[in-house]
Amino acid sequence: MIEFLKVIVLGIVEGFTEWLPISSTGHMILVDEIIHLNVTETFMSMFRVVIQLGAILAVVVLYFRKLNPFDSGKSPNQKRATLHLWIKIAIACVPAAIVGFALDDWMDAHLYNGYVVSAMLIVYGILFIMLENRNQYTEFPIQRVGQITYQTALYIGLFQVLAMVPGTSRSGATILGAMILGCSRASAAEFSFFLGIPVMFGASLLKLVKFGFHFSGLEIFYLLAGMIIAFVVSVYSIKFLMGYIKKNDFKAFGYYRIVLGVIVLAYFTVMALLG
Repeated sequence: MIEFLKVIVLGIVEGFTEWLPISSTGHMILVDEIIHLNVTETFMSMFRVVIQLGAILAVVVLYFRKLNPFDSGKSPNQKRATLHLWIKIAIACVPAAIVGFALDDWMDAHLYNGYVVSAMLIVYGILFIMLENRNQYTEFPIQRVGQITYQTALYIGLFQVLAMVPGTSRSGATILGAMILGCSRASAAEFSFFLGIPVMFGASLLKLVKFGFHFSGLEIFYLLAGMIIAFVVSVYSIKFLMGYIKKNDFKAFGYYRIVLGVIVLAYFTVMALLG
């Protein structure tokens, strides 16, 4: 029962933090250190990634009509625009797919630790505050996702590569990059959501292939429970973010990242001294 409660907590943390630019990885590492699910480290490494499938399904459900090029209610032009959107998503995913396939194991071995995560939380928190201060009176030229060009999509994809470093936040890197490239907060957030679909499906599949499909009944239960909880919480998380940025900027998330980064750094420093 206690282990199931831990799975619930991890699913909630994943669902709430995946879509906000505050690093789901940073939160998952910290929470896992505190409550520590009683499984092997190999399974835990895969669990952190695979439960993201639940979070991804939330995007698919919430934006199904917008992402469906075969919707009978759409005009031919709208269907064509949706197909173009998917091509842009595919283009933006290429850099992360190449780097992720080549460096996944190396990054897990060398960068997946509290010190790297805390540094990235703080650095990107500062960048968000600086960018929003600069954009205080800026009128963004790209107001809708459909206005993003193929070239801009590729550049956003290059920013997404930065999220391979734990603690950066995939949504944080892509939103930050999109805004630097002239996207409004809403269009940057939406395009970040859409990019997560192939990227996180691919990352989950890669982890499953590396881990193998030999799960115990309890491990399957943990995965399914984590994904379902992450899905439900993600629906509310996405709605919250899109409502929040209609009237606010991202500075609050920047300050939050800095505070969390300091907490993570302090925690792991104390643990190292005590150990």
